Amino acid sequence: MTDVTVVVVAKECLPGKVKTRLTPALTPEGAARVASAALADTIATVRALPATRRVLLYDGVVLPEGTDDFEVLHQVGGGLDERLGAMFDAMTGPTLLVGMDTPQATPEHLAPVFDDPDRDAWFGPADDGGFWSLYLREPDGALLRGVPMSQDDTGAVQLARLTDAGLSVGTLPALLDVDTVADAEQVAALAPTSRFATAFAAEHDTTLTTTTGGAR
Repeated sequence: MTDVTVVVVAKECLPGKVKTRLTPALTPEGAARVASAALADTIATVRALPATRRVLLYDGVVLPEGTDDFEVLHQVGGGLDERLGAMFDAMTGPTLLVGMDTPQATPEHLAPVFDDPDRDAWFGPADDGGFWSLYLREPDGALLRGVPMSQDDTGAVQLARLTDAGLSVGTLPALLDVDTVADAEQVAALAPTSRFATAFAAEHDTTLTTTTGGAR
């Protein structure tokens, strides 16, 4: 085991509250089920990592399956930079953050962190310009506060914040966040045996059948 805390940032998968950009191709209920499957894949990956502590940074009430032995830290108010900053400030040792929107992420994608936890930081860029993972050997929320989130330059600004602070930053593989139906199709193809791929196929097929009256 490695002395690293892994934190999964997630929200409760409620219709109309998650993966809203998958609608109207999917129903709000279907999008919520797809989001839940993506979170389940992420939790399974995190459980497979050689971490000493696992935390759920959560926005919601009903906890997702598979997190009974996770510590739960409820998200504070404010923008995502404030919420992530508060989480890192609450940590007392090396901390790895993983999002719930990359169900194709595997333990191998995160292995460099555990191979070299003494590096100051590890940064996982997302193909949409954001980031899907972030490791800080010495957690400091100030490194995230003020970074504009959900923009096409979010990752570049965050990475610059780390390097400008004089940190030695390693780079993890770039992954595609699932935001749109096109993203979902690509990620499902990349991880065809994942819970996410199965759920997306079921919901997409159901929606097609409903809208076309069964014609394919």
